[in-house]
Amino acid sequence: MKKFAPAIVFGLAIVISSLVLGYAFINRNSSEGHISVTGLGNADFTSDLIVWEGSFSRESMDLKQAYQQLEADKQTITTYLIEKGIAEEELVFKAVTTRKNTKPRYTEEGKYAGEEFIGFQLSQSLQIDSKDVDMIEKISREVTELLNKGIQFYSQPPRYYYTKLADLKIEMISKATQDAYARAQKIADNSGAELGKLVTANMGVFQITGQNSNEDYSWGGTYNTSSKHKTASITMKLDYQVN
Repeated sequence: MKKFAPAIVFGLAIVISSLVLGYAFINRNSSEGHISVTGLGNADFTSDLIVWEGSFSRESMDLKQAYQQLEADKQTITTYLIEKGIAEEELVFKAVTTRKNTKPRYTEEGKYAGEEFIGFQLSQSLQIDSKDVDMIEKISREVTELLNKGIQFYSQPPRYYYTKLADLKIEMISKATQDAYARAQKIADNSGAELGKLVTANMGVFQITGQNSNEDYSWGGTYNTSSKHKTASITMKLDYQVN
């Protein structure tokens, strides 16, 4: 029996190899192909919320006097903005900041001799959040009128936002998915194949840029706040089976 063992093993190896090769031959064309496509969804929209900030300050050798002057400026600014049409509850004044101003002091020989106190500087900032975008935008351009009242108001450029961003994002995902599906279907038709089931779907980065701008897209997402009119876009990468 032992002398027939090598022959038996060899015979079994041939049978197993034949079965494996036969299975591979039968199924060599049964594996399904895949189509990977990327779709784009975008939309233009106009911001419905504006955030505008500014600041003002006073300087004096006397801290109490500086605070009184700053408080008087605050009242003047409040009256001015209310007369322009802004609701008082929209005016949010931040806490007053105090700083001691100094300048370097030198001896007659030119050696540094420490710092000399030259007065207090008190500053306060103001923030306005409003859905009346056009009105706040207009006021931010006219605020230099406060100079005529003896107040130097430092205005920052307004920031623009959209409060329905979540709904917009869902709309963009739907558009991008439809676009990707249409691309996949076109590729399948041109290849004489049949588009199968969706295997994977991956959402790309949500981007918001200014309309007609040359802003660069970012891998982490761009979120423009400097433009009132914006464009939102998102990509969807879909992977389909092909029969």
